[in-house]
Amino acid sequence: MRRTLFTLATTTAVITVLLALKPHQPPVPAMAGHLAAGTSPGHADGGKRSGTFTGDTINTPYGPVQVRITISEGRLTAVTAVRVPDANARDREIAAYAVPRLTGEALDAQSARIDAVSGATYTSGGYIRSLQSALDRTGG
Repeated sequence: MRRTLFTLATTTAVITVLLALKPHQPPVPAMAGHLAAGTSPGHADGGKRSGTFTGDTINTPYGPVQVRITISEGRLTAVTAVRVPDANARDREIAAYAVPRLTGEALDAQSARIDAVSGATYTSGGYIRSLQSALDRTGG
């Protein structure tokens, strides 16, 4: 009996350690969608890309996340959260806290290579993935 409990406890500990090492969201590609200041996205006309681009809707355990970006002369100038989890007061509270921070980081970084907001892991992951898909649509 004691040996069975020891084996069970050891197995549980090993599984816990392995799950802790597993990433909880796919990594954002290193430079995909990066729009550095003063760079041209490489269009034949030599002009800098401008426009509004909507990212994919990313489903999270707490609800969908989707962003829309504005590019002006090759620079990321605005990120708007089109959809965020809002099924209950806690979801709305988390989104209200996380989205402005994610937006500020995205505008500073000029890319989707930003950190998740602590306490809003799923919302952050959805935001970053939707942002990356919008940046990918710029053709840059």
